[in-house]
Amino acid sequence: MTGRVLVLGGTGEARRLATALVADGVDVLTSLAGRVADPALPAGEVRVGGFGGAEGLTDWLRAHPVRAVVDATHPFAAVMTASAARAAEVTGVPLLRLQRPGWSEQPGDDWRWVGSLADAAAAVDGFSCVFLTTGRQGLGAFAGLTAHCLVRSVDAPEPPLPARTTVVLARGPFTVDEELALMREHRVDVVVTKDSGGSLTEAKLTAARELGLPVVLVRRPPLPAGVPTVATVDEALTWLRAGLDPTTSVD
Repeated sequence: MTGRVLVLGGTGEARRLATALVADGVDVLTSLAGRVADPALPAGEVRVGGFGGAEGLTDWLRAHPVRAVVDATHPFAAVMTASAARAAEVTGVPLLRLQRPGWSEQPGDDWRWVGSLADAAAAVDGFSCVFLTTGRQGLGAFAGLTAHCLVRSVDAPEPPLPARTTVVLARGPFTVDEELALMREHRVDVVVTKDSGGSLTEAKLTAARELGLPVVLVRRPPLPAGVPTVATVDEALTWLRAGLDPTTSVD
């Protein structure tokens, strides 16, 4: 396979895909949004910073021709995913969505599904200590809570925050034992998270199950119609290898 591949990254899947592409000798550029101060960098070339929406990405693709774009952003990066779909439609550049499967409820789980962070805030009204594991973006939705809130984040979150908030700065993955110890120390009685999927952040769900705690999960936003989607890095590599003819012009 020849020609440059643009990977919209920030996830473990994006990093593994970049590593595999570089090992194949592919010219790969990974784009990171720049929201994390010290991100884990993938193999290959890296650019940091947004494109400026769908129009900005369209202009970038016209100025920097690539063979294909792989959108491997977080399952909740809905704006970037929509921008990628629009830019690919306008420019004709092949686009693949790489998105890991969501989590599956296990025996003993008490999961309560909601459609938004605002709905999640309403769902935890009346609890004593809320473990917020939704990331530092969007914490303002919980600013009105009177409960004690435990927030864990890689970087320090910015206001507004709930009035009674304990912030733990840490980078995962975390073990089940670590999650159990944290929840017990702070006397957590409900966990709030997004349906991010994957094994790296799943330990908190196992810990909640063992402690008999309810978990409020925010559903994923819908994907743009018409964009091929795969669930694994291997499937993405297969798509790239099979779908890109090295004799075809990138224009």
